Amino acid sequence: MSKLFDLDWTIFICMLLLCGIGGAIIGSVAPTLLLPQIVFYLFGLVLFLIFSRLDYHLYSNLAPLSYVISIVLLLVTLLIGFETRGSVRWVSVFSFKLQFSELLKPILVAVAAAFLSTRPKTSPAVLKILVLIAIPTLLVFKQPDLGSALVYFVGFFAMVFASGVEFGYFLAIILSGLVILPIGWKFLADYQKLRFTAFLNPGFDPLGTSYNTIQSVIAIGSGMFFGRGLGRGTQSHLLFLPEHHTDFVFASVAEEFGFVGATFILILYFILIWKIFNLALRSKDRMGLLLGVGLGTFLLIQVFVNIGMNLGLFPVTGITLPLVSYGGSSILATMIGLGILENVAKNVKEGDKIIHIV
Repeated sequence: MSKLFDLDWTIFICMLLLCGIGGAIIGSVAPTLLLPQIVFYLFGLVLFLIFSRLDYHLYSNLAPLSYVISIVLLLVTLLIGFETRGSVRWVSVFSFKLQFSELLKPILVAVAAAFLSTRPKTSPAVLKILVLIAIPTLLVFKQPDLGSALVYFVGFFAMVFASGVEFGYFLAIILSGLVILPIGWKFLADYQKLRFTAFLNPGFDPLGTSYNTIQSVIAIGSGMFFGRGLGRGTQSHLLFLPEHHTDFVFASVAEEFGFVGATFILILYFILIWKIFNLALRSKDRMGLLLGVGLGTFLLIQVFVNIGMNLGLFPVTGITLPLVSYGGSSILATMIGLGILENVAKNVKEGDKIIHIV
């Protein structure tokens, strides 16, 4: 029993506090969803403890099979998933709605870490790995889920950099991305193009495309320093703020808990992400390093983009706030990822050794 709770307490406590805030705000703005959210947290905690005990080196042997299963599940989403607001992101399994693009994040990070841990040197090997990690990103983009595709792209990009790929290859990736970027605009859905237009011109269509962002900024501002109080947020409770329990949950937190509550969340994320990258740099081997970089970057981008979206600093992309927003797939994926990192932390304790990125 004592081994079960042999944890890195910084990660564990930050996770529990974020879940506590998430439960409190969901109970306030969407009380009918509180019980499912608690169930997600409890199931996620079980998965967290299980993955914290699994030796992360096992993922190297399971990588090929895990990759094939992941690609199949993403293809299944495109083929039989149901459409919601122009996107096909969810699949009904019994009475549950699963979002594989979320659930597969920690799995695909582990797969990419296994592929990259060999430190490919030749051009064919580098190209093969780039193609392998590009396929799931493109499948997620096809749903279309621009937010998750962005998380995949930046996360994998960071892992490629950390793997020690030669600078020439790295520069080629950057240049290829810049070339593809204008072409990618043509593949965006009409509503996604409108969101970018609204971002560049906040006054554009204030009752339509820009409405969500405008109401989010109003909610954050109305919270002032100490907030209106739990259960007293007018923007969320009067339904002026759309998606107040998912995409714009940070605005709900800021309205009810104020600047103090919003800052507390930012501090928790800062400590958690700092700890993850610190573990990555202290990992005993390259696999641990890449797992830390990948999972840390995935979490960092989600937090950065979601909060920026709530503040009107980024276009609306549909990225949820990890552990705080309502949603089982996101919660389970985040807790699995943190469980994997707990095992990395366990190995760091057993033999503290610095790995430098070269």
